[in-house]
Amino acid sequence: MKFVIRLHAEITIKSKGVRKRYGKVLVNNLKKILQRVDLPASSPLKVVWCWDRIEVKTASQDPLVAAQINEELQHVPGIAWYSQSHELELNDTEQADFTPILAQVLAIWSDRLAHRSFAVRVKRKGKHGFSSLDLERYIGGGVLQQVEATRVDLKKPDVELRIEVDNEIVRVFGDKQQGLGGFPLPTQETVVSLLSGGFDSSVASYQLIRRGARTHFCFFNLGGDRHETGVRQSAYFLWEKYASSHPLKFISIDFAPVVEEILTQVDNGLMGVVLKRQMLRTAQIVARRINASALVTGEALGQVSSQTLSNLSVIDEAVETLVLRPLITMDKQEIINLAEHIGTADISRSIPEYCGVISVKPTVKAQRDAIAEEEAKLDPELLWRVVKAAKVEEVRHIGEVTDEQVHAVSEVEQTSGDEVIIDIRSSDEQELKPLRSADVGVPVEHIPFFKLATAFTELATDKQYLLYCEKGVMSKLQALYLQEQGFTNVGVFQPKQKGLEL
Repeated sequence: MKFVIRLHAEITIKSKGVRKRYGKVLVNNLKKILQRVDLPASSPLKVVWCWDRIEVKTASQDPLVAAQINEELQHVPGIAWYSQSHELELNDTEQADFTPILAQVLAIWSDRLAHRSFAVRVKRKGKHGFSSLDLERYIGGGVLQQVEATRVDLKKPDVELRIEVDNEIVRVFGDKQQGLGGFPLPTQETVVSLLSGGFDSSVASYQLIRRGARTHFCFFNLGGDRHETGVRQSAYFLWEKYASSHPLKFISIDFAPVVEEILTQVDNGLMGVVLKRQMLRTAQIVARRINASALVTGEALGQVSSQTLSNLSVIDEAVETLVLRPLITMDKQEIINLAEHIGTADISRSIPEYCGVISVKPTVKAQRDAIAEEEAKLDPELLWRVVKAAKVEEVRHIGEVTDEQVHAVSEVEQTSGDEVIIDIRSSDEQELKPLRSADVGVPVEHIPFFKLATAFTELATDKQYLLYCEKGVMSKLQALYLQEQGFTNVGVFQPKQKGLEL
């Protein structure tokens, strides 16, 4: 089994040295990430740099292995697209027999070509006794003869049959899968993202990860343990899905003392701007301690009163560190749509809004002199104290810490017949890999985790409930939260995936 990976176009146009460096970084990232693929010891996985492509190879032909590799490659920054490649040798470059190539094309595509239009695209490298057009016509003619109700459409085909002839090697490609694009981690400099767990900050963090910046998370806790639990979920999700090749930090800062000071000392209309300035100042202290080059926020122009150009200008003057706002021109619905696409939307919906301070009549054009006058009332040492008291942990350890915290919550691999399983995944995940009662032998209810806290109070109290999600992290976090609310009839369902067809 082989997958061929193409680099993002912005990498391929860089100088030879830079392109080679980015390619090596991507290869190393893939080696780390693909360690999660369940392979037999006899079929180790190899990742090979070939200048114009990267090849992922294994002797295994297990479709489940192919599906796992495919799933992982979708979420690695730096990949433009990838495809499974089926290779065969030309028997003679001058008088080549195209029959084996046609047979391979039909083996891959015939089931999906009936009643559809197609085009054959051939690329060649090297000297051959035939042209690309010769091979395209032969394959196209063979498909028309052997697959029912197909037709050729060279402009807008339903299916593209892609073949690459590389000297004496022929590659017949399967589906072309889009990658994330961007740059491999960490080819850009380190940044600190102000993560609140909402739609905006999660998407902004993703954007910087995708562009190859090692993105640490700085969280200002305004809502207690439940707020922090939700944001830790968001940070872990982003790391595990898009950045697991490198360690990231999660810095949690109790910002309640700062908010209390603002509420008691600052003019009502200026509270929002002063709060943002204090957050940036605090994040700048964090950034300097971990050698980060910039701060990242999820602010979008005009979305709220503090995000007018005038106010953003005044807010930025509070720090010397560069502030990046990747969502600055995006509409809220665009941001939500992107959150849906990357998978953070459901987590964001589960996290209540914690505004910290609410101005009755917030200013949209803060005056610098007025801001300076109000901030003169604040304790300049308070920010250093809250940073000193901050909790710092590796994001990759969040899952492990959660395991330790939920030791009192039962975790089972097999049901006994008396439980009810609650599938807490999003609707899209449930549709893609459904969990059915027939699979587990007990009733299965579908309650997305962002509705679980409310819905659980309405469930029968005389039953034992097992929470299920694919990775197990979110179900453990939710079980921990429910346990803290006093529910003892909740556990976690973690089946052995090989024994359960999902």
